[in-house]
Amino acid sequence: MSIVDTPERRHLRELTRAFVTREVLPHLDDWERAGEVPRSLHATAAKLGLLGIGFPESVGGSGGDLLDSIIVTEELIRSGGSSGLVAALFTHGIALPHMTAAAGTRSGGSLGGRLGGTASPGDDSLLERYVRPTLAGTMIGALAITEPDSGSDVAGIRTTARRDGDHYVVNGSKTYITSGHRADFVTTAVCTDFPGSGELTLLVIDKGLPGFTVGRRLEKLGWHCSDTAELSFVDVRVPVANRIGAENTGFLAIMQHFATERLSLATQAYATAQRCVELATRWCRDRETFGRPLASRQLIRHRLAEMHTRAEAARSYVHEVATRVAAGEPVVTEVAMAKNVAVAACDQVVDQALQLHGGFGYLRDAEVERHYRDARILGIGGGTTEIMNEIIAKGMGL
Repeated sequence: MSIVDTPERRHLRELTRAFVTREVLPHLDDWERAGEVPRSLHATAAKLGLLGIGFPESVGGSGGDLLDSIIVTEELIRSGGSSGLVAALFTHGIALPHMTAAAGTRSGGSLGGRLGGTASPGDDSLLERYVRPTLAGTMIGALAITEPDSGSDVAGIRTTARRDGDHYVVNGSKTYITSGHRADFVTTAVCTDFPGSGELTLLVIDKGLPGFTVGRRLEKLGWHCSDTAELSFVDVRVPVANRIGAENTGFLAIMQHFATERLSLATQAYATAQRCVELATRWCRDRETFGRPLASRQLIRHRLAEMHTRAEAARSYVHEVATRVAAGEPVVTEVAMAKNVAVAACDQVVDQALQLHGGFGYLRDAEVERHYRDARILGIGGGTTEIMNEIIAKGMGL
């Protein structure tokens, strides 16, 4: 039996599928037009135990590991949800792990232990103030790394934090921040030396602090139900107790947690491909042209077969790599390859799926149209395809 197909994980799939059918599908189109999902959805997912998957019970999570998180993501999309919904509802998957790791707990296959060997005075209190409420669905967190001028260059971050007694004074800006409008707090990468020095620290910054401004809501090609924001910090005073781990350990913390983020995006990619294969197959069986179902034509059957093969191959490879990450193996190169393989499969499959739907596929009423738009970000977020290729090349010794 496959490690991702145990009785417990089959139950987790069923729970996720029921959640999507009951709580998501009747409202997803409205959320797409509203530009966000309601806060109540977080509370509902938390009550079912879905929000806390991959986080230990000791911090308010539901237990499980990276593979369980992958099962939830995969089933959410295959049941009719979307990668945009995953981004909106599970933003805490990138906002919280740095806190749990710094406090010495294991989460979602991430590396445990206190980063840099020295804990921040506030590490344990961060669990009570931010992690538990977020996993209970009463708070929403976001992760702020990307800046207007840095993009994939994490070491080039220019948002600064100057120590002033028991506070840091933060100045700078962030962009493309998922859940930035709805978030109650933002796990923020700041530079504690001169801008661009690479000496990074992570601070938890509360919305509403003087000088912290949430800018305009960014309108995007896809992920419409996931709000995205620009953030600005002007002399924002953040307590030292809100520092995650030791000072200047932020870069290492960010790098350590990229593996789980990239595997989540890879999962969203192959799951979107699988869903589009299902949608296209159903359409081609039901749709008749010139008196015959589309699926009766060899060209169509072979195209569907190729789409199915790409999606299933990507799924198998992502599962293999995720299993190794969950076991603690340092497989940085393989994670990059898994992301690129899954994204490439998704790009090809969603394009063909929309083509097979014809004119209907181009309408907002078609589910495949949403997947087509949403898929485009997967090769950009969490490290672009080009950055993944650089990692792969380095792993090859080039």
